[in-house]
Amino acid sequence: MSINTDLLIIGGGPAGLTAGLYAVRGGLDAILIEKGILGGQVVTTYDVENYPGFVEPINGAELVDKMEKQAARFGLKIKTMCEAQKIEIKDHKFHTLTGEGPIISDAVILANGNLPKKLGVAGEEKLAGRGVSYCATCDGALYRNREIAVIGGGDSALTEALFLTNFASKIHLVHRRDKFRGEKVYSDRILAHPKINVIWDSVLESINGEEVVESASIKNVKTSAITELKIDGVFIFVGLTPGTSIISNSPQLASIANEEGYLITDETCKTKIEGLFAAGDVRAGNFRQIVVACADGATAAHHAYHYIDHVKTGA
Repeated sequence: MSINTDLLIIGGGPAGLTAGLYAVRGGLDAILIEKGILGGQVVTTYDVENYPGFVEPINGAELVDKMEKQAARFGLKIKTMCEAQKIEIKDHKFHTLTGEGPIISDAVILANGNLPKKLGVAGEEKLAGRGVSYCATCDGALYRNREIAVIGGGDSALTEALFLTNFASKIHLVHRRDKFRGEKVYSDRILAHPKINVIWDSVLESINGEEVVESASIKNVKTSAITELKIDGVFIFVGLTPGTSIISNSPQLASIANEEGYLITDETCKTKIEGLFAAGDVRAGNFRQIVVACADGATAAHHAYHYIDHVKTGA
């Protein structure tokens, strides 16, 4: 049987949870669905240091838990392990097909977030889950007193490398440039840490091993020299890709995404399609920070409320 609601929110990260909070506080009947667990990329972050209101760092999973409980207290209906597969627009209603059946709504907020980007190097796919990881919080404890490599030079790579020092005996941080792209506070900590060896001007050429990771081949981009590191694990943090597979499954939505798959909106988080909004990291041009995702969620919910009110009253 289909479920009818005013607003469907797809994605359970900070943008989606904030949208849900604002929607239900505004009097809307709202459902949030998330294909996995709540939190998105935030839940894999060990310490969040830059979210307003917390003097000391807060664990990402703890922050998401607080957001969930707050939204649920006001009546947001949350369904996890429920994936949105396709959206069709019929008679000015959004028909979203999910693994649990269709959900029919007056408006939809897409807050699908991002997924870790893969490098596509030899051995990466073969050894995924057997020494190749994209989540330090998830897998870091498996490498206690072991030697590992971290690939990347942005904030994610730097913060995750610092977290991994709690477990690994030594970390080789491989970055393709001669300076980091991440914030200076993290760069300074990396360069001062005795467990971290920075390998500048280099890229991951291949990940080697039969059953598990045994080594990694590292290529210097200036000299083309290749060095083999004997390691037990490789953590890859080279960026993110939008979690918008639903767009490719929904022909009516094709016009709202750019070439990279990010969703195009105006300043109100509205897409080209009436009643369809996007919030958070999935939105094109977004400054990908938790506080920005929350602001997007509030903005999208506010304008979705007015759209739904107009649909129902004609005013």
